[in-house]
Amino acid sequence: MSTQQAATVWGIDKSHSHINFKVKHLMITTVTGSLTSYECTVETPGEDFSQSRVVFSAETKSISTGDAQRDGHLLTGDFFDADNHPKINFSSTGMEQDSHGNFILNGDLSMHGVTHPVKLNVEFAGIAKDPWGNAKAGFSIEGKISRKDWGLTWNAALEAGGMLVSDEVKIQCEIQLVKQ
Repeated sequence: MSTQQAATVWGIDKSHSHINFKVKHLMITTVTGSLTSYECTVETPGEDFSQSRVVFSAETKSISTGDAQRDGHLLTGDFFDADNHPKINFSSTGMEQDSHGNFILNGDLSMHGVTHPVKLNVEFAGIAKDPWGNAKAGFSIEGKISRKDWGLTWNAALEAGGMLVSDEVKIQCEIQLVKQ
């Protein structure tokens, strides 16, 4: 007889979640952007997130940095080429748990027609019930990628040396899941 626990499905609570990225501009300031249209499903055995299966998808055209001109440029062929690559996708390939109850989330990140493996640090904040009895789980997620690995190579040299936009992109997300 099998003792395998039934899968629990968690959806993202968009009103309490944020998908952000940060990149250096002129090598002296940081520009923060976000993805505002996305879906995420997490499957776990019971409430054990150490064996999670995560699937995330965002609309490329939902990139927002708070500047319409910059956002428009990001959607062109110089960067994301949103008309030809309308989605940014992530699919987990495994999860490692550390001694503090936090995780390293391994997965494949696809954007701009390119897929590469990534590792994201995941801080698990716990599970709580909201006032309506819904089980919620909270996470902070951080990671770094090289945008050039995904073919996002546009840049401009600066007169004093260096580049206009850094290669390194920091990923910072606050995620609240709700048990379905």
